[in-house]
Amino acid sequence: MKLQHIIALALAFIFSFSIHSKEYPWLSKLDYENHVFKSGKELMKLEYGLHSLEEKPVNEGSMIIAVHGSRSQGYEWIYPLKSIDSKTNDIYFFRWNDQGCPKPSAILLNELITEHVSINSGIERVILISHSYGGLLTAWFYENWSKNIPMEIHTIATPIAGMVTVNQLCGYNPPEKINKNVKVNQWITQKNIDNAFKELDVDPQIISLEKNIIYLLPDRYKNRRLGHNWSISYVIDEIIKTHKEMKK
Repeated sequence: MKLQHIIALALAFIFSFSIHSKEYPWLSKLDYENHVFKSGKELMKLEYGLHSLEEKPVNEGSMIIAVHGSRSQGYEWIYPLKSIDSKTNDIYFFRWNDQGCPKPSAILLNELITEHVSINSGIERVILISHSYGGLLTAWFYENWSKNIPMEIHTIATPIAGMVTVNQLCGYNPPEKINKNVKVNQWITQKNIDNAFKELDVDPQIISLEKNIIYLLPDRYKNRRLGHNWSISYVIDEIIKTHKEMKK
C-alpha cells in the first residue's frame, strides 16, 4: 500500500470515530419532524470517512452504513436513519467525495469496514444502504466483498447500468456477478416520475444480473409523489416491515 494511501486512510479513520463537537450529528439529535434540513446540513458537514452516529455503539448485531448520492443535502436521510435504528443496530454514515469517481471511495470504505469488524467480533453482518450515485460505489462490493461476515446491500434509485459521464471519466462498468456472501436488493423508482431519470432515453436503473433481487417502487408514498429522494424513506419502511415479519 502506498504511503499516501496509508496517510489518507489513517486520517479518514481518525475523523470517522473521534469527532465530538457540539454540532456532531449524533443520531439522537437528528430531527426529521421540525429541523430536517438543518439536521441534513449537519450530516453533510462531516469529513470524508466512515462515521458512527451512535453515542454508545453496541458493536454487535448489524452494522448499517448509509451511503449518500451526488450533491446530497442530507435531509433525505434523517427519517430513514432514525427509523431503522434499534438496540441491535449500529448506524454509520459514509461521507465521500461524490463529485469524484466511486471506486476509490469504495476501496476506502472496504478498508474501514474491514478494520472495524476485525476488532468487533459481535458484528454479525454489514448492511449497506446506498442512494443514487452512491449505489455505484456500493456496486463495487457485489464482486469484491470477500469477508466471512455476510453483507446485505440495498441500492435505491441507482443508475447501476452506468451513465455516459461516469462510464467515460471513471471507467465504470456494471457489476457482472454477486459474490456468494453478498445479498443485493435493488429498489427501482418509476422512471417517468423520477426527476433524475425521466428525461433519459433509457432507464439506467435496469440491469440483468443473476441473484439481484429487484423491487419496483410505487408512484405514491404517504400521499405524495414517490420521487428520487423520497425513495429512501419508502425503502426503509419496507426493510423494517420485512425484518419484523421474519421475526414472527
